[in-house]
Amino acid sequence: MPPSIRQISERLARNAEAVCAHYLSNGKRNGRYWMVGDAFNTKGRSMYVRLAGPDYGPGAAGKWTDAATGEHGDLLDIIQLTLNISRREAREEALQFLSEPTLAARPAERAPAPGNSAEAARRLFAASKPILGTPGEIYLRGRAISCGLHLSALRFHPRCYHVTDEGHRIALPAIIAAVTDNPGIITGVQRLYLAPDGTGKARIDQPKRSLGDLIGHAIRIGNAEDVMAIGEGLETMLSVRSLMPAMPVAAATSANHLTLFIPPPGLQRLYIAHDHGAPGVAAAQQLQQVATGNGLDVRLLTPPGNDDWNTALVHEPAEDLMTALSRQLAPDDKRRFLTRMSGTY
Repeated sequence: MPPSIRQISERLARNAEAVCAHYLSNGKRNGRYWMVGDAFNTKGRSMYVRLAGPDYGPGAAGKWTDAATGEHGDLLDIIQLTLNISRREAREEALQFLSEPTLAARPAERAPAPGNSAEAARRLFAASKPILGTPGEIYLRGRAISCGLHLSALRFHPRCYHVTDEGHRIALPAIIAAVTDNPGIITGVQRLYLAPDGTGKARIDQPKRSLGDLIGHAIRIGNAEDVMAIGEGLETMLSVRSLMPAMPVAAATSANHLTLFIPPPGLQRLYIAHDHGAPGVAAAQQLQQVATGNGLDVRLLTPPGNDDWNTALVHEPAEDLMTALSRQLAPDDKRRFLTRMSGTY
């Protein structure tokens, strides 16, 4: 009796990384995910495939989501889409791939389960030091971020290890940002690797790397009660905080994780600060739909120009950005969060 679709999917999941390396060759592994442009093997990073998890069901290895379009599926869908073949042909192709001697001769490849990655993240954060007076502060100030940096969520490590694509381990200075759940427990960290003097990011392929359990959680600046702002990147949300120092903000670390953010209990209004790129807009709209369905007043914060809030802060007068914000905030929040020397906007 031939194997069922579910059985084939489970076998593909047990070899998720090998499947991705073969059919999504324009992507690459990033932690517990395979990142690529889309399900047609386009270069990019808006689609992610889970490499760790159970063989079947929610959170299974091989499940993928395209943050730019909202599409999702499993590895059998990947085979069908990349080769532009029918479902029956995809099934036959999958069986042929799974029968390859090089695959059959080795145990199923599986990215390590999360295990103690959250604990490792907590250890790294504890081993770091306050960011003030470090290259981490130099980097953030160089990005025009003017908000106070006496922040419990941000620390700095002078020699944070990074493993290159060739497998070499090198030590680089890095901003270490704590990712926390709603009760405030550290579940992960994001590492932003820097140039030695802090004048820019480290010259490596992916200077931002995450560790631990990020899904649903975020880097939090300020204590959210009834109102907060959420966005993708740390620099973006520190820019929003620079313009509105009393606004609690959070960074989900990526467009993919933004769609999965879990707002804190008691929140009434959620602002989503997004950039103009297709993945950012799609992620913001997806979170907006979910949060609105859960009864929140959700509003998008769109930066002027064609980039993100941090780029706008670097290149545009702060007064112009605050004027743009004033058009997008609820009236009560204008008076509460957006002020200038001559009064409220």
